[in-house]
Amino acid sequence: MFNKIIEFSIKNKLIVGLFILALIGYGSYQVTQLPIDAVPDITDNQVQVITVTPSLGAPDVERLITFPIEQANRNIPGLKKIRSFSRFGLSLITIVFNDDVDIYWARQQVTERLKIAEQEIPQGIGSPELAPVTTGLGEIYQYVLKAKRGYETKYSATELRTIQDWIVKRQLTGVKGVADVSSFGGLVKQYEVAINPNDLKSHNLTLNDVFTALEKNNENTGGAYIEKASTVLFIRSEGLIGSLEDIKK
Repeated sequence: MFNKIIEFSIKNKLIVGLFILALIGYGSYQVTQLPIDAVPDITDNQVQVITVTPSLGAPDVERLITFPIEQANRNIPGLKKIRSFSRFGLSLITIVFNDDVDIYWARQQVTERLKIAEQEIPQGIGSPELAPVTTGLGEIYQYVLKAKRGYETKYSATELRTIQDWIVKRQLTGVKGVADVSSFGGLVKQYEVAINPNDLKSHNLTLNDVFTALEKNNENTGGAYIEKASTVLFIRSEGLIGSLEDIKK
């Protein structure tokens, strides 16, 4: 057979030459279509479950949060292994699947089992959430948000972080292909109520009274409506806290 191939190649040099040129052209085109990356992402096919609980130590996080979530996810088809990390205020569970398992199917299975695990987790100590569909090597861009030259003193670090979280981040998450936008740096805007135990005791109040007062006064409520000719006037009460003066009241 090899003699016939050699004989055909010698007698039909033009056809063989054209075939080689076509093969070179096709190969060159395919090279341009390869998903080549400078740092290939070799991370396992995984789903991460993150639970933030600021008030618990590492042993309690492991016993009350990490262990129930691990037990609820041990019987998922295609599961390869589960590894976890429990520390003060944080539970991080990585559920690794076989390479042939669809990542979105795996996330759905984990979400269903988190509902079961939440029944065993005490209320108020944390709510498990799935991490975005990305890995540590999936970070593609970093940027810095700062004021233009001449306006450096107009925006504080708190205002810049607020613009990042409420404007820039929300617009970037709508871009096709962006799985998540992580914000760090700056100062997160927050209102703090510092309690003086002596003042509370003098007014015969407790910490629960302060919490209750803040919660009840930080909400909007809706009422009925008033019909007037062809128009309807809806009644609502706005009570959301927006400044320090609102909190003091």
